[in-house]
Amino acid sequence: MSYAIKLVTPADLPVMRDMLAVFGEAFGEPDTYGGHQPNDAYLEALLGKPHFIALAAVAEGKVVGALAAYVLDKFEQARSEVYIYDLAVAEAHRRKGVATGLIRELQRIALERGAYVIFVQAD
Repeated sequence: MSYAIKLVTPADLPVMRDMLAVFGEAFGEPDTYGGHQPNDAYLEALLGKPHFIALAAVAEGKVVGALAAYVLDKFEQARSEVYIYDLAVAEAHRRKGVATGLIRELQRIALERGAYVIFVQAD
């Protein structure tokens, strides 16, 4: 099964909400990601901010993977870094290159935005 990576914009609220469901299922925290979701205006504003990056892996019209990242301006030098905050793939789509595809697209975007490095904190 092939998938496409999509940069989620303010016009993609249903995709963003599907991403939240993927995060909730993958992390075993459906209430955290689905119980008190922000309203549409909040999500539209967040998706429109240049420091927030949301990527969705879509297969057959369904979100099967999701990545949320933040661009952080540094203080010790005039540069920025990208922090992967959440990365998840639906169980049925794991080990198929979905997460790798999401990270590669983030690398492309980070380079385009002039970021120095991408990092992730793993739990």
